[in-house]
Amino acid sequence: MNSIYSDIAVAAPKILLPKSGLDLKKWAVIACDQFTSEPKYWEAVENEVGEAPSTLRMFLPEVYLESETPEQIDARLSAITSSITKYIDEGILSELEPGFILLDRQTKYNSSRKGLMLSLDLEQYDFTPGNKSRIRATEGTVLSRIPPRVRIRERAPIEMPHIMVLINDPEKTVIEPALLALAANTAASTPNEALGKLVYDTDLMCEGGHIRGFFTPAGSSVSESIISALRALLAKSEDGFLFAVGDGNHSLATAKKHWENIRDGLSDEEKETHPARYCLVEVVNIHDDGLQFEPIHRVTFGLTKETFLSAAKEYFANNDIAIERSSAFAKEGCADGSQTILVTDGSEDFTLVIGKPSHTLAVGSLQGFLDSIESSEIHTDYIHGEDSVRSLSAADKLGFLLPDVSKNSFFETISKEGVFPRKTFSMGEAVEKRYYLEAKKI
Repeated sequence: MNSIYSDIAVAAPKILLPKSGLDLKKWAVIACDQFTSEPKYWEAVENEVGEAPSTLRMFLPEVYLESETPEQIDARLSAITSSITKYIDEGILSELEPGFILLDRQTKYNSSRKGLMLSLDLEQYDFTPGNKSRIRATEGTVLSRIPPRVRIRERAPIEMPHIMVLINDPEKTVIEPALLALAANTAASTPNEALGKLVYDTDLMCEGGHIRGFFTPAGSSVSESIISALRALLAKSEDGFLFAVGDGNHSLATAKKHWENIRDGLSDEEKETHPARYCLVEVVNIHDDGLQFEPIHRVTFGLTKETFLSAAKEYFANNDIAIERSSAFAKEGCADGSQTILVTDGSEDFTLVIGKPSHTLAVGSLQGFLDSIESSEIHTDYIHGEDSVRSLSAADKLGFLLPDVSKNSFFETISKEGVFPRKTFSMGEAVEKRYYLEAKKI
């Protein structure tokens, strides 16, 4: 039975799940890079978990990276390794046969977001802007963030994914019919076990919603339909682009670096099948109704309206700009090719109109300008939500409200521009991010 599909950079992983009967609400914990400025959130998680088996004992919440000493972090890493070993030795974690998990996530914001757990071939992933690999980053990778994460990964016998990868499937051919088939099979009076089974169904702690997961083995009619549909998507791609990293780009880059570090010591046969070559991720259709894209706005501290007007006229001298006193909200791709960005000082709104933009996206045009004026007195922060921008904006703190990111042009923009400017978009609210539940040996 084939479980590696090299043409589409996919493998059917041997997924690790907690044993039957475990309290999955205590087991599943949100991704390590969430609520990094809110230690009270993680205190609530500790209180919820208590002494129960939990993924909380298998990863390092990044909230501690800034507040603890290197010695304390080392102690945490040692405890993580011990917990993973204990969970495997005691049978708390058990390994499924090669296959996929189709999942359905409900939150207070969306009634359903569908996903597909599979492994991606790191040999076919490249975060370099402008590459033509099957798997591409959506924003620039900060290389300095990779070595500390590699250090953690080197000591871990398994991986738990918070990486979310996007496919461009407007006709909903890959995930949706497979999930429907498995849900129907589970509900049948005599389910076909060869087709698949329900492997988890649980509430998630701390307002994370609810999640159900259905396993289907490699070689089943459902898994084969997934592979066929992914191949059909690839055939429609103009430049071989199939997967875009939505969340967790630095985690995938870390997995790639770790793989490169161990690859040279392996035989050719080992290189093809080594588990570290294939990274476990959740794939989501960018056109899923439950996947919300939110623009990430900007507030620039130390910037007055007068300084902005003067600097903008100079920076955009060749871009046919205009500054209008209006509250017309930001627009992307106006009929005449122009871009508009709403600017506010908290009491008055005005609109920056860029007639001949140098970047496909308004956020790219703006970010280039903000980078050009960055100094010890002027710096930019990245803000979620219009209300937060308006509450922060003042005479010496200008807010910039950006347009929504279009799902329809998302993949086309990556193909054309290489990557989005940093902090362009967010996929859903914080509590909608992935919770660690599945794992895989590396």
